[in-house]
Amino acid sequence: MKTRLLVLLFIVALPHISSCGFYSFTGASIAPNIRTVTIKYIPNNAMKVNPALSQLLTETLKDKFTRETRLQIIDKGGDLEFSGNITDYSIIAIGRNGNQAASNQLSISVKVDYVNRVNTKESWNTTITKTSTYDASQSLASVENDLCTQISKLIADEIFNRSVANW
Repeated sequence: MKTRLLVLLFIVALPHISSCGFYSFTGASIAPNIRTVTIKYIPNNAMKVNPALSQLLTETLKDKFTRETRLQIIDKGGDLEFSGNITDYSIIAIGRNGNQAASNQLSISVKVDYVNRVNTKESWNTTITKTSTYDASQSLASVENDLCTQISKLIADEIFNRSVANW
């Protein structure tokens, strides 16, 4: 009898739970009145410049929001807006074996400005730094594209989580 009652309560409550439109299974919790997002081009202002990184990072962030939210991406004036710039792109030698590095680390830093026009108290700006390590016997040229793709995904994930996943 108790099981039937619980099932009945669940069935009655389900439309009310799912209709609030506030949470998705991707982890995003976006208020129903937020409908659009603007993701501005992220220029590379680092001293060392990878010419493809700005476009890669911008598109990776757009793809993240397209895949994991219901938000429409618009060119300007979105309810949510992201802008910023790449501030650092550097290689660091780590884990030395004698006089030679055992591995190298690519580090990318991005200054991010997030504006929530619906709830301005949620707006923020910060610098996000992500790294990826590769064997020192490999040239940067041979692994650079893969590393930049990996780091761009990490940065996009962190931007997404800080802004709409509330993690």
